[in-house]
Amino acid sequence: MHKKSSKGFLAEINVVPFVDVMLVLLIIFMVTAPMLTQGVEVDLPETRAVETLPEDSDTVVLNVLKDGTIKLDKYEVRLEELGNYLKRMEFQQGKLLYLQADKDVAYGIVVKVMAEVRAAGIQKLGVVAEPEDEQS
Repeated sequence: MHKKSSKGFLAEINVVPFVDVMLVLLIIFMVTAPMLTQGVEVDLPETRAVETLPEDSDTVVLNVLKDGTIKLDKYEVRLEELGNYLKRMEFQQGKLLYLQADKDVAYGIVVKVMAEVRAAGIQKLGVVAEPEDEQS
């Protein structure tokens, strides 16, 4: 008589190591995700009627820093090149452009930036500000 061998293939999958790896990846993602959304520090002007800046992927932030430096999202751009960069971006698919200018930036620089945005064919431009302190 021939005996069955006890050395067969294992038909079950051990999922415990897989779950351990996924939990570690989840913790890493939860720790690093807030660090990825840090933007450029701008001292915003204050106003009464203000909307908060949406944090979805369909927004592009155009920053004008105190020294006049212009940043499109994270990348520094010269004023002369701004129109070309904006034309290359796809604003027709629902993306929105928000201007976030420091309160100490000269008015003329902000107007020039807005003119470049308009010349690039972008009709809707949101302006970001801080809410005023209500001190009575």
